[in-house]
Amino acid sequence: MPTTEKLASEGGTPVRASFLPFALPQFGEEEKREVLEVLESGWITTGPRVKKLEAALAEAVGAKHVVCVDSCTAALHVALASLDLRGAEVVTTPLTFVSTVNTILHAGGQPVLADVEPDTLNLDPAQVARAITPRTRAILPVHYGGHPCEMDALLSIARKHGLTVIEDAAHAIGARYKGRPVGSISDTTCFSFYATKNLTTAEGGAIATDDDRAVEKARLLALHGLSRDAWKRYTSAGSWAYDVVVPGFKYNMTDIEAALGLHQLRRLPAFNARRRELAARFDAAFRDHPAIEVPARREEVDPVYHLYPIRLRLERLSADRSRFIEELKAENIGTSVHFIPVHQFTFYKERLGHGPGSFPVAEAAYERMVSLPLYPRMTDADADDVTAAVLKVAAALAR
Repeated sequence: MPTTEKLASEGGTPVRASFLPFALPQFGEEEKREVLEVLESGWITTGPRVKKLEAALAEAVGAKHVVCVDSCTAALHVALASLDLRGAEVVTTPLTFVSTVNTILHAGGQPVLADVEPDTLNLDPAQVARAITPRTRAILPVHYGGHPCEMDALLSIARKHGLTVIEDAAHAIGARYKGRPVGSISDTTCFSFYATKNLTTAEGGAIATDDDRAVEKARLLALHGLSRDAWKRYTSAGSWAYDVVVPGFKYNMTDIEAALGLHQLRRLPAFNARRRELAARFDAAFRDHPAIEVPARREEVDPVYHLYPIRLRLERLSADRSRFIEELKAENIGTSVHFIPVHQFTFYKERLGHGPGSFPVAEAAYERMVSLPLYPRMTDADADDVTAAVLKVAAALAR
């Protein structure tokens, strides 16, 4: 596919005059007013707005209980620590941010990796079934990019072996699987409200569960192991006296963060609808391109497109993924890669002992993936610039 357009890196005119960041949050006047009210109230740490957000999130995700914490990493750690994993194994994916696997170790467990499905890049139930041993205690699926995992198959495996399922739904707030909202499907679901997520509190996360005992333990672990409602101890309804019943962590969310989350949650349906619109534009532009593979979508799910990772057909290009990314940067388009497989990091190479070829699907996908900008703050013109830049670079590098 010859092109007459000279790449920006070779002296041509960039597609955009200014750089388009990979991700940006979007706030309105409601969030700003709510934060100011919190500051003026004098109650800036865990307080009434956190409790209000927990109730609103529980209704939104279809869970009986929600505990808000300061990150999805904290949520995963608390959920895993609640299981008493000492010496036990947890099966998860290699294609995730490293915190997913770190928290298994922090909770005293042993990570066991299983490969992903070729289309969705989610944890492959068939590979999970092969990874189960007598020491397995839990399965930890990650809803990659906001596309829900094949939960019925994973839950069936869990029931067969008496395992707990903890979902890493950092990408999937608002997604649905077979009509069910993510958060209402398994034992425990953990969400992220990091700055780039579909709903943000700047930093933050949440644990969703229907289990009364699990939520009580989560609340204890998330705030030093202090006895129930100890956060009220500085109010007129509280008491200076409290008990410590377990050695917990400092993972509580603040009311400043919750102030953002309350209004972000109300805007979430519109945010996710915009993400779907942008994904549809990209699908239409790239679906039939010989060098580009678009993200998969299965009929039984409603994804929320936290990510839009294309995969390059490198056999149709004269350059590798790194060169493709650098050329997009020269055209003023920000990108990222999600994710470097966990077993390729030095620590996990040594800890788990996996070499090249251990997880061929995840490894092959990683070599070809490029995450494109996709977020509600983008305009149609921004999306058109992304499309134009990708097509320009693909044409220039065509084999």
